[in-house]
Amino acid sequence: MGTIVQILIGLVALEHIYILWMEMFAWESVGKKTFKKALPDELFKPTKGLAANQGLYNGFLAAGLVWTFFISDILWKINISVFFLGCVAIAGIYGAVTADKKIFFVQALPAIITLIVLFISVN
Repeated sequence: MGTIVQILIGLVALEHIYILWMEMFAWESVGKKTFKKALPDELFKPTKGLAANQGLYNGFLAAGLVWTFFISDILWKINISVFFLGCVAIAGIYGAVTADKKIFFVQALPAIITLIVLFISVN
């Protein structure tokens, strides 16, 4: 896998580490600013636990993407990259359909672009 693909995977992983932080530790401050159109102010405190759970799942996505940097077998590295980028893309599409269309551009599109670049680089 090329350097550009590695950088893109790193950026997607960093984004999900940021989402983990926001949803687990800054839900009532940064989360409130981020999702002000999706949720009324009074719902942030009671949904703090739910958001933290979502943040943890985003952390698992980031961990899977970071894991790819330590895999030496190229086929295994590609397969794991495709799996976790696919998970990110699907989660982003689902979030765009069910919560906020902006999620597609923020979460799904970077993963989809990375998948495309990955597929181009291996062919």
